[in-house]
Amino acid sequence: MKIVNRRFTTFAWTLLAYNFAVILWGVYVRASGSGAGCGAHWPLCNGVIIPPTPKIQTLIEFIHRVSSGFTLILAIVLVIWAWRAFPKGHLLRISSACVFVFTISEAIIGAALVLLELVDTNASIYQVVSLVTHLVNTFLLLACLSLTAWWATFGEPKKIKWTGKQSWLLLIGLLGTILIGSTGAVTALGDTLFPSQNLSQGMAQDFSPTANYLIRLRIIHPILAITIGIYVLGLALWLRRKNSITPIRQIGAGLSGVIILQLCLGAINVLLRAPVWMQLTHLFVSDQVWIGLVLLSGSVLSQI
Repeated sequence: MKIVNRRFTTFAWTLLAYNFAVILWGVYVRASGSGAGCGAHWPLCNGVIIPPTPKIQTLIEFIHRVSSGFTLILAIVLVIWAWRAFPKGHLLRISSACVFVFTISEAIIGAALVLLELVDTNASIYQVVSLVTHLVNTFLLLACLSLTAWWATFGEPKKIKWTGKQSWLLLIGLLGTILIGSTGAVTALGDTLFPSQNLSQGMAQDFSPTANYLIRLRIIHPILAITIGIYVLGLALWLRRKNSITPIRQIGAGLSGVIILQLCLGAINVLLRAPVWMQLTHLFVSDQVWIGLVLLSGSVLSQI
């Protein structure tokens, strides 16, 4: 292990963990129906800076806004620190700048959701598009954060190059994982807006010709999750056997375990009809899969 700057490395990993907490709280905001807790106001909450005697929904949304705002401050610290601590052209400068860019875009998307009232019980196609956009941006933010922390820990790669077959297979896995996450966000929205009491009732809703389009779309996510999940699992195991580099073997093993766990959690989520605590757990492990695949891709494409 080659830690290039111990304090910066600790800060980068801490910021990644903090973003996990903010993301999970954001899911809780949606799942608890608190997305409109501050009304159609941004950055103010119900027209004021600090809402007096707030309702529980307002408090949940307000906490999310404050924690998200603090993320932006931390991202600014990260990029300034990287640009002061590392020389021109260093990858940590580039990855830290990407963290800042995607943090800004995350805030813009969040503000648009509120101002356009694409929260709470909104089931329009605009809500779906906004959710998918939000999910993709979050994945890109996590990718930049994880690579920043990883390179700070192990040192800047000597070079990054396209390695033919392995690179194409990894790209398919990355795009497939984003697709799973996007359909998962839409499925979670459908589960929140149109809950079912049990599995049989949920299946009846899924195949009803009069059901809302969000309900009919729910069947797509588990099919994609199983198909792409098995593909990424096989890819991780194959890369682990093919490479003798320790980080690749370690990440491949860890990613394989997390994918198996995620597939099991997905089945439990369906059986339990997506309770809030299960949605949070499912998303947390989903983000772990994404980060594992990003780090595996970065390790394969670089010489550390």
